[in-house]
Order: sequence, then structure tokens, then C-alpha cells
Amino acid sequence: MKDSRIFIRMSGLGGQGVVTAAHIIGVAAVKDAKYALVNPFFGAEKRLAPTESYVRISSEKIYDRGEVNYPDVIMIFHPHVITMGKSYTMPFYQGIRENGTIIINSDEAVAFSDEDIAAFKKKRLSLYFVPATKTAMSISGTALATNIVMVGMFVGITKTIAEESLRESIAERFGAKKFVASGSTAALDDAIKKKYAKIEQLLESNFKAVSEAIKLSSAIKSVI
Repeated sequence: MKDSRIFIRMSGLGGQGVVTAAHIIGVAAVKDAKYALVNPFFGAEKRLAPTESYVRISSEKIYDRGEVNYPDVIMIFHPHVITMGKSYTMPFYQGIRENGTIIINSDEAVAFSDEDIAAFKKKRLSLYFVPATKTAMSISGTALATNIVMVGMFVGITKTIAEESLRESIAERFGAKKFVASGSTAALDDAIKKKYAKIEQLLESNFKAVSEAIKLSSAIKSVI
């Protein structure tokens, strides 16, 4: 059986949840009966600093670790990764394989140089601009859900992972399993109920963001 694999490189800014997004995709792939390996990479742990994460998904066991130098998919979580060079990989599309896919979170198309466009066309890339932050704000009222929308866009565009597996991964990442209901006092029970209520609201919001992202992705066309 031929190995079916997809390697992903994510680039964003500190605080955008790039590492969390990679973890969600990796776990979803495992729930899809695939192998997955996730590696984060960042320098200073501060907001708006360059951040990258790498996800390897395969039908066979994965032994490679570290950076993904030759990605099939590149996900850009903020246009400043491109326009201000806030990336550990320059140019941001370096190493992308032929027929690869680039997904950029931006309400407007980024102005690329003629050299960049020629490189995109030579490798027959698909390039998508997706309104991830705008969608997150409209659904959740916060830009913090941008990474969830980006994950949904990835699934909608690439069809690599089943939506149900993605939902299960999100539930596991943010779900109530992290909180253990113990103790017998009424006060503690009330506190736990409130905590669970907040978790349920978060999950509902994230599920809605994923569904909307997948729906929107079907209408978004490659600009190349």
C-alpha cells in the first residue's frame, strides 16, 4: 500500500494559538486512524513573536521529527508573517512541494511580487485567502477563535481529515475531562457546574466556528 501523507507548516504570531491548532489537527488525524507527529517551534514566548508548528500526517508510521522543510500545506495565521517578514522561514513558501496548498488568514489579497507569483505558478500551487479572524469575531466575538476557524478551513479545503474527527479532537482539547468532579459539598458542586457550563459554551462556540469555516471554504477559490 502506497503511503498517503501530508506535511503541514503553520506560521503565525505569538498568542494566535498556532501550537494549539497543530495539536488539534494531529489528534484529529489519529482519530481518523492515521499516524501523526506534531512539533512546535518558537523563540521568545511573547505575544506577536514569530511562531511555527509542524504537523506530519501519514498512513504509515512517522520517524522524522523537527521542522517540516518540504510541506504540502502552508498555513499563515497572520498577514504580517508575509508583509513584515515575521517568519522563521523566508520566503514563507520556501520548500513547498509541487501542487501544494497555501492558506492565508487575510480579508484582502496580499500583494506578491512578480517573482513570488512566478514561483507559485511554476509549482502549480493553490493559494487561498480566508477571513479566519473576521469569521471568528462574528461567531465568538473574539479573535482568539481564529485558530479554530483556520483548522476548519484546512479541513474544508484539503479534505484531509473528517469533520467528526476534528470535532472529537476539539472536544478532547477543550472538554470537561480536564476537570474532575470530586467532593460532596454543595458549594463545590455549584462551582463545578459553573465550570462545566463555561466549557460547554466554549465547545459549542468552537464547533460552530468549525462548521462555518468548512461551509465558507467550499465557496473560496484559489487565486492562482
